[in-house]
Amino acid sequence: MTGPVLAVDQGTSGTKALVVCPERGVIGSGFAPVHPRALPGGLVEVDPRELYDSVVSAGRAALTEAGEPAVAVGLANQGETVLAWDPATGEPLTDALVWQDRRAEALCRELGPHEPELRRVTGLPLDPYFAAPKMAWIRRSLTGAGVVTTSDAWLVHRLTGAFVTDTATAGRTGLLDLDTVAWSGPALDVFGLGAERLPRVVDSDTPVGTTTAFGPPLPLTGLLVDQQAALLAQDVTEPGAAKCTYGTGAFLLAQTGPVPRRGDSGLVSCVAWRLRGESSYCLDGQVYTAASAVRWLTELGVIAGPADLDTVGGAVPDAGGVTFVPALAGLAAPWWRGDVRGSLTGLGLDTGPGQLVRALCEGIAAQVVELAGAAAADLGAPLTTLRVDGGLTRSALLMQTQADLLQRPVEVSALPDATALGVAAVARLGHTPGLAVHEAVPPWKPSAVYEPRITAAEAAERLDRFRTAVAGLLAAEERATVEQKGPTA
Repeated sequence: MTGPVLAVDQGTSGTKALVVCPERGVIGSGFAPVHPRALPGGLVEVDPRELYDSVVSAGRAALTEAGEPAVAVGLANQGETVLAWDPATGEPLTDALVWQDRRAEALCRELGPHEPELRRVTGLPLDPYFAAPKMAWIRRSLTGAGVVTTSDAWLVHRLTGAFVTDTATAGRTGLLDLDTVAWSGPALDVFGLGAERLPRVVDSDTPVGTTTAFGPPLPLTGLLVDQQAALLAQDVTEPGAAKCTYGTGAFLLAQTGPVPRRGDSGLVSCVAWRLRGESSYCLDGQVYTAASAVRWLTELGVIAGPADLDTVGGAVPDAGGVTFVPALAGLAAPWWRGDVRGSLTGLGLDTGPGQLVRALCEGIAAQVVELAGAAAADLGAPLTTLRVDGGLTRSALLMQTQADLLQRPVEVSALPDATALGVAAVARLGHTPGLAVHEAVPPWKPSAVYEPRITAAEAAERLDRFRTAVAGLLAAEERATVEQKGPTA
């Protein structure tokens, strides 16, 4: 058995690093925060240097705590965050546009006639959430110099000098042919990126170079986008099973096996990973604001932080008729309406912090139910399993609400850092060619299982209230659009 690997998860609000030993588990950890800036107009950006510094700082801290060297390193990334940079010097030429950034909305509307073909080829809708619209916006509005890529390609180049991206991250751009797992010429042309120099697309378990950023030379042998890394760590490898990660947003991925499944439910069809030369695919749905909505409540002074969800929400029996659609950065799948704002309805003089907390939990959970239903529709059968991970799974109130509204058991991961553990697995596969995938993935075991405590009829009633509120938001947005256009001739 090989020695420990260093697994680095570069996320939206910070970088977590683990040193993972195949026999002893996690023997060292480190964390370094990053500070994305939310600006008016739906802009969200971050200094790329802060991303790189956080990777180095967290990785070094994990190795120091472990007290022994690693044999390889793996890197997970945010997926749709992009920047322009100079390949000769490695210096950033722009800030990094974070996955939540909406500044490419006008560009997406302009390219709207191409959406059906783009979705057929790449599996993705035309939305600013994905990387290609941001890349095209940078080229149109900021700079034509250097290269423009997802953040992982820049980080890997800074670490090793290589110019690569993994198949799953490439699949988050809107530029990858889903069937051939190669860059799509027609998609590149639609976005005006046909002349770009793009990173080489590699399997997730591919050794790509050596880094000295963490101390002695370490081979970089694993690359994977964050949500797919969590999918792998939770051993969601069979069609029909799904996981949901509750982080800054909430992300549900359902395994579809070796063939991409293109549905019409509004979910994304994408590459889960390519390991040992074999591709695996998944359906993917997003909730843009989960922990970020909790942070919003915190900043308003309703709660002191995420740990208050259970104590404040548990002080009241229900939401008291309050319905919260926490679309604070728009509605993602299956609606794909980033222009829609959130809403709080049913407020009264008796509404207090407890009702607001419960309404928020119901709003997050209801969106995940919509994603699970869409996945079931595309698969042609209900999901067999929902495994969950992420910081918000510490809230028993949110997890119980999720089980209640989903009307299925919710299995909470016993692995608190699933993304890092998933990329540790691919790093181990890249370091040890003879190792089988199931040997690299940690055994699955839940720390808790939440069973539904309400009837199907009550769940349906609560979901109907949420859907009615969403329908009201969509109708209001349509009316506003018509009014802006004015009377027709």
